[in-house]
Amino acid sequence: MAAKHKYSVLLPTYNERENLPIIVWLLVKYFSEGNIDYEIIIIDDGSPDGTLEVAKQLQKIYGEKRIVLRPREKKLGLGTAYIHGVKHATGDFVLIMDADMSHHPKFIPQFIEKQLEGDYDVVTGTRYAGDGGVHGWDFKRKLISRGANYIVQVLLRPGVSDSTGSFRLYRKEVLEKLVNSCRSKGYVFQIELIIQARHMGYSVGELPISFVDRVYGESKLGGHEIIEWMKGILYLFATT
Repeated sequence: MAAKHKYSVLLPTYNERENLPIIVWLLVKYFSEGNIDYEIIIIDDGSPDGTLEVAKQLQKIYGEKRIVLRPREKKLGLGTAYIHGVKHATGDFVLIMDADMSHHPKFIPQFIEKQLEGDYDVVTGTRYAGDGGVHGWDFKRKLISRGANYIVQVLLRPGVSDSTGSFRLYRKEVLEKLVNSCRSKGYVFQIELIIQARHMGYSVGELPISFVDRVYGESKLGGHEIIEWMKGILYLFATT
């Protein structure tokens, strides 16, 4: 499948030293096999574990055209990482995914195919439709995720089966418009992007994916994040 477009992957990182070489290697593998033009933009938020040093080594291996480093001084959060990253993207389409190996790059050719098939503005990965699923989560994590998704469905009616997922493909100019209209931070940012896409009349396709719990490092989701998330959802409910 030789796609005629260029694809930019935004990889926000914070303490992903162990995962970064693996995810980059897999991304390069699937893009190369599909003969797809790409760049990987690594947005490191001042990781104390040396993630940026690893990213510099990867840049030496794969070249500056493929690995673009756009680090920031300190931890500024996911939403601003995407805003920062999309400014530097030179692709026609932008893929956003987690750097912790929970999103497998093997799905990228399917995202691209799905987009071309329906000429979608956004293709979002879903764990809750078709043969999508979650691996490695305990019951509590699954319950939180399902519950979060249910709350979003009821309050915000996003029109997709998995609004809390963060593995997506956007038309670049669509993502630019969306990030500029979003006011949320952190995990809620992903949800607001999809809701804004609906409000603005963009077409959204869904692709079943399997999500795997992170291989190395600590999950960033704790009680504080859940409370912040709920506040964010209620704010969106009140304002959209």
